[in-house]
Amino acid sequence: MDVAQQIRQPIAEAFHEYESLYEQTMRSDSALLDQVLRYISTKRGKQLRPVLVLLSAQLCRSVSDKSVRTAVALEMLHNASLVHDDVVDGSAMRHGVPSVQERWTNKVAVLVGDWMLAKMIGMVGEIRNAQILSIVSEMARSLASGELIQLHAGGTMWISEEQYFDIIGRKTAELFAACTEAGAVSAGCSSRQQTAMRTFGYELGLIFQLKDDVLDYSDTEEVGKPTMGDIRDGKATLPLLIALQRAPKDEAAHIREIAEELNSQQRSLSQQTQSEIEQEIKNFVMRYDGVRYAYQWMRTHRNKAEKALAIFHDSDTKQALLILLDYIMSRLY
Repeated sequence: MDVAQQIRQPIAEAFHEYESLYEQTMRSDSALLDQVLRYISTKRGKQLRPVLVLLSAQLCRSVSDKSVRTAVALEMLHNASLVHDDVVDGSAMRHGVPSVQERWTNKVAVLVGDWMLAKMIGMVGEIRNAQILSIVSEMARSLASGELIQLHAGGTMWISEEQYFDIIGRKTAELFAACTEAGAVSAGCSSRQQTAMRTFGYELGLIFQLKDDVLDYSDTEEVGKPTMGDIRDGKATLPLLIALQRAPKDEAAHIREIAEELNSQQRSLSQQTQSEIEQEIKNFVMRYDGVRYAYQWMRTHRNKAEKALAIFHDSDTKQALLILLDYIMSRLY
């Protein structure tokens, strides 16, 4: 049994119901819209967010129809935000295939994302739970505000550590927290349990993003996909931000210069020049222990996430969440 099966085992039947409902929801009578929705549905990644909703519900009590619908709604919100993010960032690829805006147009991507958000709102309304509605709406506001803060800062190339954590908190951790909290609410859990699950989700989300940062400085052969993508997109992640703080001013200024060159001129750079710049930045980050610093934060947040689960009795579901926590820490993609 692989890790994904171990994590989903306590909710296997509920996850099957979720998949069926998600497929039904991502359909339309409009030929173009249906084509795009099917395209999005074929590359859904790890589906960690619906898994978190269902495991959170199961941990407290049991998965209900509300839990399944909440999982679908939050996955739709997540995927709609990715479609819109690709437009904002001008991203050509998503999950290893052309993004919606690259495959079709920006207009199509924006409208499809809007349709998904409208569909999501309808699903949340059908759940008829004011608290879940509040969680989902607050989550949508958090995603938007995080993106605007990032844009106002000119991307995340040269922000402070405090700004960095604010942005990833809004854009990543809050979504994980919404999934775990809403899952607990859907099962009728106590306020104490809801708070514990929200904390677990938030800490897990921070770890997830920090691990993404670390992976960007790995060897391509290790992770099986191109690295240094954040730098090419103009986003300096935590390992680089910390290395820049620790390095002498002249050396830090040089790294900033070549990182900006890579971001702004990558299409005109030769493959050799691009590879040399990327390797120089990687070596710089390693020299000043930027990756090690990110791992220290990951361990801190792991301890907080594990502590949040301490109020729950031992069970297969709790074990699945702990396995998921370890998986996020150690994943290679």
